[in-house]
Amino acid sequence: MEKVRKVKKVIKSIPILEGAGVHLNRAFGSQQVPQLDPFLLLDDFHSNNPEKYIKGFPWHPHRGIETISYILHGEVEHGDSMGNKGIISSGDVQWMTAGNGIIHQEMPKGDKDNLLWGFQLWANLPASHKMMPPRYQEIKKDQIPELELDTGVNIKIICGMVNDVEGPVKDIVIDPQFLDVTIPKHTVFDHKTLSGHKVFAYVLDGQAFFDQAEDQAIGLESLVIFDDGNKVNISTNAENVRFLLVSGRPINEPIAWQGPIVMNTDQELETAFMEVRNNTFLKHQ
Repeated sequence: MEKVRKVKKVIKSIPILEGAGVHLNRAFGSQQVPQLDPFLLLDDFHSNNPEKYIKGFPWHPHRGIETISYILHGEVEHGDSMGNKGIISSGDVQWMTAGNGIIHQEMPKGDKDNLLWGFQLWANLPASHKMMPPRYQEIKKDQIPELELDTGVNIKIICGMVNDVEGPVKDIVIDPQFLDVTIPKHTVFDHKTLSGHKVFAYVLDGQAFFDQAEDQAIGLESLVIFDDGNKVNISTNAENVRFLLVSGRPINEPIAWQGPIVMNTDQELETAFMEVRNNTFLKHQ
């Protein structure tokens, strides 16, 4: 039986400073985790002023999570403790599984007009996978399929499947879907979701009605958290909308979280930071 997801909550992103002084908007973080399990955090960095992003995110550790970086404009130079290095360019995605521990840095640069715009999403790992070996899935722009529906809706499929078209990011524990969706004006978008999975949208441009009962459009830099159901029904009036649509299977485990490390118990967290201090954190050396 079809059950359309209702909008449970709408949150406006808030400005914060992270890294060595990067200005960004946080769509959600630790306070919203119970409503968004398995997702932990979503940051939106968007500026054409290099002073607001150029200092970047110097060397720091991660354990117990996955970080998903999606760059719309500009690029991010990255390096890590496994010897990997490279550039995430406009339209590219990096899906990093930190697992048992990695130390890396991310240094952003703007495009020819100094514009930097991208997102970083953190997804939790279950206890059974928190200490798995680190790995990357590096996805270039031309590897991401674009689906154009008969209604004019455009979907970039980063992870998951839409109409038998599968995104390039695979074998992720929480069975996520990560889509970049654009809906033209005066259009309705129906999209199936898995019951029991958490689903949210984050508006990048324009505005839309994110369920059939809404009487006010939801706009730029707003996070939409949905109730349970097996489909979303999103519609536009006189304006296009572009948003990220993300879903995943909840983990339903305790969370012990401090900074860049997320474990299940305080003892595991203490062990991780002790290993950072003692230079025994990395398991892949």
